[in-house]
Amino acid sequence: MSDFDLDLRAVEDHLEDEEAEGEMAGSIRLGVLDGTTPSREWHDAVMSGNVLVLDVQGDVNELAAGFARDVREDDGELVHFRGFLIVAPPGIEIDTSDL
Repeated sequence: MSDFDLDLRAVEDHLEDEEAEGEMAGSIRLGVLDGTTPSREWHDAVMSGNVLVLDVQGDVNELAAGFARDVREDDGELVHFRGFLIVAPPGIEIDTSDL
């Protein structure tokens, strides 16, 4: 067998660095969409990497009007499903293929 130089520690360090770069900083936030929370707060929460699951208490089009367009323009996604509005940041796809 021929000798070759393989530094496994360097490889592990490189992989750990790549994994850290790909991590999302966010969570799933549950809330109520009833008009009491400012639209900017919902938009900022999504753009910070959070997925929102909002219980819609009224007309979804009216209640989400203040942030839905901005989220879409910033490449986020919105889906109204069974009384809830799911709002995802850019890079997180809401898969509706099973609906």
